[in-house]
Amino acid sequence: MYLLALETSCDETAVALYGNDGLKGHLVHSQVAVHARYGGVIPELASRNHGRYLLPLVESLLGQTGLSTDDLSALAVTQGPGLPGALHVGQAFGRGLAFALGIPLIGIHHLEAHLFSAGLGSDPPEPPFVALLVSGGHTELVQVDGLGCYALLGATRDDAAGEAFDKVAQLLGLPYPGGPALARLAETGCPTRFRLPRPMLSQPGCEMSFSGLKTAVLYALRQVEDPTSQDRADLAAAFETAITEVLVEKSWRALEKTGASKLVVAGGVSANQRLRRSLVQRSQGTGVRVYFPPLEFCTDNAAMVAHVAWFRWLAGEQTPTEEHVRTRWPLESVRPPSCSPQVRQAHA
Repeated sequence: MYLLALETSCDETAVALYGNDGLKGHLVHSQVAVHARYGGVIPELASRNHGRYLLPLVESLLGQTGLSTDDLSALAVTQGPGLPGALHVGQAFGRGLAFALGIPLIGIHHLEAHLFSAGLGSDPPEPPFVALLVSGGHTELVQVDGLGCYALLGATRDDAAGEAFDKVAQLLGLPYPGGPALARLAETGCPTRFRLPRPMLSQPGCEMSFSGLKTAVLYALRQVEDPTSQDRADLAAAFETAITEVLVEKSWRALEKTGASKLVVAGGVSANQRLRRSLVQRSQGTGVRVYFPPLEFCTDNAAMVAHVAWFRWLAGEQTPTEEHVRTRWPLESVRPPSCSPQVRQAHA
């Protein structure tokens, strides 16, 4: 049995094949070059490129794995949250293909896929655990008791961590995508030269805020007359250190609140090496294990969608063909597979 998964929630066009023995293959077409000239994602261009590359990617993946559409038993697609047009392209393609092949379609929550992306590694974590979802669009701490069993512990009140990385990168004159460029620059900087705030660190709980940190970087940069490359590197290191300290401390508060001994870090910012080092260092001698997805599965990809969809499909879940995409979709509203409408109807 094989499941084909599609991911088109933002600007990465991705496909993956999953089978009884796990991930069989995956491909990602990056649109970085398309959006770089604009300094950010242009939704209309993202949608058009999904429409252009989705079918060739599926054909290429099937060819690489020696399979055909006749071998597919199910199809999964990211149903939300994300850019409306981008989501519609993936859903329209997936719905049409599933109907033509007479196979079930499973709509997957994008963040749920990130939650279990560490499961694609060699040492997959089993629930319960606390997850730090940290990306360009989301920064949340979530208690995960099982597939579809989530409780929000805290989140950013404004900018997501990845969004703050990108905006500060723009302030420093770095190319798109800004987050990775800032991280590379920060490796050559001194993190203690500039004093930046740690937003909400002194306040109890797991809530976060990063817009003020971005503004503090702007003011610090203005105080430097004709900043050199080293000035920018030092400021990048100070910013990265500040945001890392907040994420680490808030994660540990979530662990203490839940009594969990596992921390899963997922999303694009989970690839940041300073964050990874800091979390592992904090865990030493505490009994807490920290899990990260393999680097290729930190950013948006269809492998993580396929991974979650496989288990939901085996549990009997199927998304009604008339169900629409969900551009806004609270993670805590997701339910276990046994709560799907199809399963409830079957047991009625």
